[in-house]
Amino acid sequence: MTDYLWLVFALLSAATASLVAIFGKLGLQGIDSNTATAVRAVIMAAFLVGVVVAQGKLSNLGAIFGSNKAMLFIVLSGVAGAVSWLFYFAALKFGKVSQVAPIDRLSMVFAMVLAALFLGEKIGLRVGLGAALMVAGAVIVTLG
Repeated sequence: MTDYLWLVFALLSAATASLVAIFGKLGLQGIDSNTATAVRAVIMAAFLVGVVVAQGKLSNLGAIFGSNKAMLFIVLSGVAGAVSWLFYFAALKFGKVSQVAPIDRLSMVFAMVLAALFLGEKIGLRVGLGAALMVAGAVIVTLG
């Protein structure tokens, strides 16, 4: 079962991420998207700190803060995520979820290319074909 645990978590991630678009679009009506994103980030931070406390893992903070490399990449990841949310919520404010979400999910293709360039992950024929189909699907759905 643990061989497929990644898939369970990935599907749960996709399902809950889809709610971000729906709830975000509903909540953005008549308000500033950047301010809404900031409020969302504070709520997420409070929720996640609560999860860490509830799991009794607060002591793990020392390992993170004690590693310059870990902190650098966690900070960069946090900034990239925040910038992504700003653009995502701005796109949701002005566009349809059915158009914004497929384009946003091109991040999967970008991640595959960046993983090949920076992490040495291989892009074989199946992965390349799948990525091409994702791009084509996003274009078709967005223009349709």
